[in-house]
Amino acid sequence: MRRFAALFAALDGTTKTSVKTAALTDYFRTAPPADRVWTTALLTGRRPKRAVNATELRHWAAEASGIPDWLFEESYTVVGDLAETIALLLPPPAKTAEPTLDDAIRSLIRLTGQPAEVRRAAVLTAWGQLPTTERFLYNKLLTGGFRMGVARGLVTRALAEATGVEEATLAHRLMGDWDPARISFDTLIAGDTGGDARPYPFALATQLEDGPTTLGPAGDWLAEWKWDGIRGQLIARPGTFALWSRGEELITDRFPDLGPLADFLPKGTVIDGEILAWDKALNRPLPFAALQKRIGRKTVGRGSCHRPRPDGRRGDAEAPDLSLFRGPQARRLVEMEA
Repeated sequence: MRRFAALFAALDGTTKTSVKTAALTDYFRTAPPADRVWTTALLTGRRPKRAVNATELRHWAAEASGIPDWLFEESYTVVGDLAETIALLLPPPAKTAEPTLDDAIRSLIRLTGQPAEVRRAAVLTAWGQLPTTERFLYNKLLTGGFRMGVARGLVTRALAEATGVEEATLAHRLMGDWDPARISFDTLIAGDTGGDARPYPFALATQLEDGPTTLGPAGDWLAEWKWDGIRGQLIARPGTFALWSRGEELITDRFPDLGPLADFLPKGTVIDGEILAWDKALNRPLPFAALQKRIGRKTVGRGSCHRPRPDGRRGDAEAPDLSLFRGPQARRLVEMEA
């Protein structure tokens, strides 16, 4: 955890993008490979599930600190962060251990589902061996609330500098449903994660900071409807068919109505667009609430498929003999409408 704690301190201590990039690049070059995988996962939103609830942590921390529960709660009120409160109140470690980030996270994963006494013993042992900063990070991982102020693009840039792999290539390889507990760093960077059902990185709209006059002549721009649906990518590659939300969640099973497309789309096709609930009789989209009912279902029965049906609106596409991700938007629109 020492290397990870040093990285956290470096990132937390600056607002300069260049300094953050340099710290991440150095870490990705020198940290143990398994730690690099977990760090990449944590910084791209893949956090381990909560192993211990907050109530248990508060009681165990008060006990280990030798203070009554009421005093712990008062301290928590002042500090405002449970992980930091615990790290500050615990006595210095009786002995120092140096587990790697991989060791620490795997030990937390093993605690899931264990009896309370087993989890308590493991947590108290870890607290008794870690310095303050490492304890703070360990507590954040324990509660499932770990976050670090680093943009995903910055992580990709640092990985590109550390590995020599093109940034755009890495951005694609980091997409999808890869498991940091089962993949090596070399495999992740090489993109060899099994069946290639990964989506492309979603290009999202950014807010206009200045007035519209700064955009130049209106004739240089194309305007389209802002559809009230779900941004998604439909992947039809050899051996795989998948539908992804822009949050990198597999939602294929929520829309079985789109399943027949697997038999008709050329293998190697990727469609990026908006999923809508569509009223065929009136030939118009339904309110988002109609689509939201489908999203919230864990399983979609046959009856649900006869209710409002999904419909894909214009986006971008890639086929084996035609890539529309690159090139002017005007040409892409012509190709997609042809």
